[in-house]
Amino acid sequence: MTSRRKFILNTITLTSAAALTKAALPSEKISSKIEKLSRRKNKITKPIVISTWNFGIPANEAAWKILSSNGRCLDAVEKGVNVIEADPKINTVGYGGLPDRDGYVTLDSCIMDEFGNAGSVAFLQDIVHASSVARKIMEKTPHVMIVGSGALEFALANGFKKVNLLTNESKEQWEKWLKQNNYTPMKIDEHNHDTIGMLALDSSGNIAGVCTTSGIAFKMHGRVADSAIIGAGLFSDNNVGAAAATGLGESVIKIAGSHTVVEQMRLGKSPKEACVAAVERIAEMQKNYKDFQVGFIALNKDGEVGAYAIQKGFQYAVYADGENKLTDSDYLIKG
Repeated sequence: MTSRRKFILNTITLTSAAALTKAALPSEKISSKIEKLSRRKNKITKPIVISTWNFGIPANEAAWKILSSNGRCLDAVEKGVNVIEADPKINTVGYGGLPDRDGYVTLDSCIMDEFGNAGSVAFLQDIVHASSVARKIMEKTPHVMIVGSGALEFALANGFKKVNLLTNESKEQWEKWLKQNNYTPMKIDEHNHDTIGMLALDSSGNIAGVCTTSGIAFKMHGRVADSAIIGAGLFSDNNVGAAAATGLGESVIKIAGSHTVVEQMRLGKSPKEACVAAVERIAEMQKNYKDFQVGFIALNKDGEVGAYAIQKGFQYAVYADGENKLTDSDYLIKG
């Protein structure tokens, strides 16, 4: 028979244990765990691809052909953005891109596969598919980034053809700008955005991403921004998810934007919550944030997607469950 003293001691022990358990798992942590489990129950069926801006729709179409045939995520994102790089009507990426202030079209791109490998090219001229050159760098060299004349030499040695990227239409816009703008680059907004970023989750559950651009129209010759930089314009971790950025690249570089988004997802945030955290960090650290646009897209291992921008106007395209849909992103500056 248990003595009164033992009964009291047991009661105290059980009460203390309960208190410790409550301290270790406060209500907000429990709520977060429940929310995370709920999100997983509502996850989107694989495969899925998400990309930036309205030209993400045709890019997604090309990527989906690979993904829906059980293809590899890396092949999907490369072939997806190749469509945009080769379209002369799109003047912010690849062939037909608006030139720098000296009249040269220069390209930046980076790519990451499901194994954490990365390739990058910067200040590349006369080659249409910068993203494919970045992939070759990743797969055929011990390096991550090759730039300028070295990047062109590498591309030509690996079978890429030299092409004049400056179309008559882009040249006319450049000449008009020379007369009116006194070497001030165009402002980035929904009418003059610069990047296509694409992230894909394939049927095997692997994630890859790519980012490619001709950069800000009429930039200084030699300028390179986030689209060539792993961790800024693009970052992918196959254990967590991936993110890509668009907008003012200098702003994204300053917070290692895409890496920041992925790390926020690693901490348990949803893709949208992670994008919000990155945008809020820009607003906190960069006092002129109201003067420019930055947008992020994100995709996690559970098939969830999300996006967020500083200002109204950012759009992203998602192809999942047989449907390719363009969505207006939520944004920070309201009213």
